[in-house]
Amino acid sequence: MKIKNYLSVFFLLITVAFTTSCKDDSEDYPNPDEYTNAITFFEKLDYSGAVFVSKQGNDILRTGRGEANREAGILNNTDTKFRIGSVSKTLTGMGIVQLKRDGLITSFDQFLSDFDESFPQGNTITIRHLLSHQSGVPDYVSIVEPAAKNGEAITPDDIYDAIKELVSDEGLQFTPGTSVAYSNSNFLIAALLIENSSGETYEHYIKTNVLDPLNMADTEMGTDEINGDSYAQGYNGNSNVSTYPMEVAFGAGCWTSTIGDMEKWCRAAMGASWFSEEEKNAVFGGNVAEGTTSFGLAWFNSTINGKTFYWHSGDIDGFASLIGFVPESQGIVIALSNEQDDTGEKRNLIIETIVANEL
Repeated sequence: MKIKNYLSVFFLLITVAFTTSCKDDSEDYPNPDEYTNAITFFEKLDYSGAVFVSKQGNDILRTGRGEANREAGILNNTDTKFRIGSVSKTLTGMGIVQLKRDGLITSFDQFLSDFDESFPQGNTITIRHLLSHQSGVPDYVSIVEPAAKNGEAITPDDIYDAIKELVSDEGLQFTPGTSVAYSNSNFLIAALLIENSSGETYEHYIKTNVLDPLNMADTEMGTDEINGDSYAQGYNGNSNVSTYPMEVAFGAGCWTSTIGDMEKWCRAAMGASWFSEEEKNAVFGGNVAEGTTSFGLAWFNSTINGKTFYWHSGDIDGFASLIGFVPESQGIVIALSNEQDDTGEKRNLIIETIVANEL
């Protein structure tokens, strides 16, 4: 069995995930050419988490698998809450769309210097560049995370200052708009832009404008420690690695949710009333060639087996997530795991197999 190269290469390029540890990737994963059904597939994948697969409004699979808390013997179920890592970026991106709706920004092509004149080369970086990873702003995680994990108190504003200093000292990775490089910095900046433009906290603005209208009552900002039987603990191999300084993930990977709430978010995103056609064109982008992926505004756009697949993935210590949908068939796949997937191989296989066979 070989996972399709375009997915493997893509994840090597963009899977960022607030984690630096590695795991053995020699597991004997199921062969997509021998697919029978979704239940058997996730059983063979030995998936720990919660999974939702649907097409044309009909459930194909909605289940919890494995243990949410190995120490307490609590099982995952369909209501278990998971850290969703970079899937959080889709909520931050929606916050920026709402700023435009509210008239708090005039265009996705406004320059960063309009909001902070002191940002180095901010007169070349647009909001669109941030949300599509075309800004050239380097990622902050490897610089900030070690200190935060060692107990240093670090706020999003501190991280923003560190990003500015990094750009001032080392410059951008490329001229904005000329290339693509996945960077969490883009979405921390976007989250602070939401706060500065709205006069509200990022959390409150997302809750008021996204979560509450969609009745996503089980989606909340993550906490450094995970407590309570309704939450999954996160594991890397046999180690519980749930404790994490969540301020580091602000705007880029900070939310906790359930498959039920992510279903509501996907159904809204692919529906006819949440986004205008103009917004959809900006957020999801145009058609892409078979076997390739492009960036919209906080969403990825892939063509797989002739199907348009809009999606995002996420990783944070002990957790791996995926949400995505095929608008033509109203097909949805959501997989929230409390096991680390550093190589992205399980997630690649889920995309390749489920999109081809079920959506």
